[in-house]
Amino acid sequence: MTERRIVRGRVGGFSSWEELLGASQAVAAGDHVHVAGARPLVDGVLHGEGDPYEQAGAAFGNALEALAAYGLTADDVVRTRMYLTHSRDIDAAGRAHQDLFGAVRPVAAVVVVQSLVDSRILVEVELDAHRAGLAATLEALEGNQP
Repeated sequence: MTERRIVRGRVGGFSSWEELLGASQAVAAGDHVHVAGARPLVDGVLHGEGDPYEQAGAAFGNALEALAAYGLTADDVVRTRMYLTHSRDIDAAGRAHQDLFGAVRPVAAVVVVQSLVDSRILVEVELDAHRAGLAATLEALEGNQP
């Protein structure tokens, strides 16, 4: 697995799309962390081909891994977005969301899109998290990075 680390408040190393787009998987802004473009790919391998429940779980797993680089967990998530390629997958993706965030109950949106970057991908997710004092913690850590 690729090493993930915070550089100037950003976490990368999840996808080859990051370099192509000039983007990061996650960015800290003050006490908030924003994660976008989380897909059901682990080291370039698609997880759950044809299965929206498995893909949603894998995509959220990647998003939560990005949060973990900041010391955050699902309990810190305040908003989620699921992008689905078909409305028939709402129940399955919703079950995966419920399994991970049912106790947290962040605000959530489901958007049905025509397609995603890989035709085999049925689900892509985003999330936003918040923890009071995170910015001060990250500033202290930044001083200790090479």
